[in-house]
Amino acid sequence: MSHKSTGRFLIFLLASALAAGIPTAAAAARHPSVSHDYGDALTKCIMFFEGQRSGKLPPTQRLTWRRDSALKDGSDIGMDLVGGYYDAGDNVKFHLPMAWTTTMIGWSVLEFGNKMGYPDLRHSLDALRWGTDYFLKATSVPDRIVAQVADPVLDHDCWERPEDMDTPRNSYLLNASHPGSEVAGEIAAALAVGALAFRKISPSYTKLLLNRAIQVFEFGDKHRGSYAQSVGAGACPFYCSSNGYMDELAWGAAWLFKATGDNKYAYYVKSNLGTSLTAFNWDSKFAGVYVLLASLDYAYAANADNLVCAIMPESPFKTYTFTPGGLLYAEGASSNMQNPTALCFLLAAYTRVLRAQNRVVQCGDVNIAPSRLDRFVEGQVDYILGSNPLGMSYMVGYGSKYPQRIHHRGSVLPDIRKHPERIGCSEGYGFFRNVTSNPNVLIGAVVGGPDVNDRFQDSRLVVSQSEPTTYINAPFVGVLAFVKGRANV
Repeated sequence: MSHKSTGRFLIFLLASALAAGIPTAAAAARHPSVSHDYGDALTKCIMFFEGQRSGKLPPTQRLTWRRDSALKDGSDIGMDLVGGYYDAGDNVKFHLPMAWTTTMIGWSVLEFGNKMGYPDLRHSLDALRWGTDYFLKATSVPDRIVAQVADPVLDHDCWERPEDMDTPRNSYLLNASHPGSEVAGEIAAALAVGALAFRKISPSYTKLLLNRAIQVFEFGDKHRGSYAQSVGAGACPFYCSSNGYMDELAWGAAWLFKATGDNKYAYYVKSNLGTSLTAFNWDSKFAGVYVLLASLDYAYAANADNLVCAIMPESPFKTYTFTPGGLLYAEGASSNMQNPTALCFLLAAYTRVLRAQNRVVQCGDVNIAPSRLDRFVEGQVDYILGSNPLGMSYMVGYGSKYPQRIHHRGSVLPDIRKHPERIGCSEGYGFFRNVTSNPNVLIGAVVGGPDVNDRFQDSRLVVSQSEPTTYINAPFVGVLAFVKGRANV
């Protein structure tokens, strides 16, 4: 763009200011100053996971419109697979995103647990254990890992409450002849994170988790291959593995190094280090490895610096875009909100490394200090919680204006206490097509969010915008604890 024209230059400055989150008169008009209650948002963010629980619910269940479900999972293969989480608005247990969700809840506890406060920390540990307990079941038979439970095609053809579902609950197995290194690497990471989180609470549980993490990692590394090929139609097009499996194996090894201190895992990571900075999510883990190990080796810190330069709006090397209202946006993302929540988690975690090393990140001729990362993360959080052009909180139950018609079976269909009669597969679509607000509030659910122009359709039909997922909320637990801690300083 030429800067010779004063008018065009002013337009450029205005666009740059909006993208960078720098206050302008127009931005102030659209984003009135709002003081957000980060503690309330954190409590609700964690509560969301109770709405995603599968299996026998505990007496402490706070979202009481949910009831026991899928109590025979695993019976088709003679295993107990009761428990775990439904990934989003459906009733399938996809283990790859579920394991990443579990890992990120655990990392949130390890990184920012001291900023949560006792009740939220306890509930975060409950959410973590709901995942680790389940993955102990899914890996209980040596040299066999369960990759998924339920036929996703048939499940998605129905609109049923989890408590009513009668679609096939078949189990998808991985073994030596049908490998799945992505699932193995991520489950190993989840179990290793759990071992670290519960180390001071339950040494015996920690030992069980760590031994199983080592066993699962070794299986995934020895029998390399993509779970997408082994599971087939059960994986794609729902959770295809587009980045291969080496990032998951390196991720699992990185967490095993943190949990054991064994240098063989550090060597494994260094020998298999990738350079992808395209994303950090259930399918892409290298960026997480860089930040996790940045304090140990310059090679990791250099890549973590590159990640900062790829994200920050003022960086000449940025690869991410932003909506006019300032939300980080990844073009082509099926559910964009997973990007700002996960990437902000990495930035928040990396500020601790930068401060410990007393340095800034240099992006060409632009220096980015930890305090700038702090403000950026807080700005993204504020946008998600309602400081945006629509004044819409994208967390259900937070603020006065939030999505009312989210794409979620349990939230859309009536509470089983009020409607005890079974609602069949096709019968549920009558409730789905109803344009009224969902009867059950899935408190804390962060939905897919607005489009690249800050527009949002509060409609169950627009799945990419209105569906919540566990892997949006999981890193947001840590992000909210981070901004809550800053607000309390």
